[in-house]
Amino acid sequence: MRKRSISRQSNNVELFPFLSVLVCTIGTLILLIIVASSQILSSQSEVAIIAKSEDGKNQKKTPHYIECKEDGIIIHPSQEFVALPNLANSSSALGKLILQVSDRKEQEYIIVAVRPNGFQVFDEVRNLLEQADIDIGFEPIDQDWKLRIEN
Repeated sequence: MRKRSISRQSNNVELFPFLSVLVCTIGTLILLIIVASSQILSSQSEVAIIAKSEDGKNQKKTPHYIECKEDGIIIHPSQEFVALPNLANSSSALGKLILQVSDRKEQEYIIVAVRPNGFQVFDEVRNLLEQADIDIGFEPIDQDWKLRIEN
């Protein structure tokens, strides 16, 4: 009797379809990451300035808020603008605010939000407040941040 020869055929597994699906999946995930990152980076940030001490409690003094920009200041929450040449004028809104706060130094103080292009204005405002012996706090903020005031 003759032996039958059994031919052993090798099984070839092709990975090309699997790899192409894997590459497409990775490409889609990269696209999603890029889109999500660009939306996060392009969205306008909002910053809130809250008058609280380090332990999270409100201060005993009532704050007044000023935002320093390149061409002047904005007094919050009334959104009253005072141009740079009028800062030292006692009849301007800033002059009236300084007079009001200096009469109540023990109960009130001023917080200044400073934009990157507003440091020259901040120096002038700080000098005026220090001359009136008013307590101040300041916070540098980005140019494109939207400012929200909370008490």
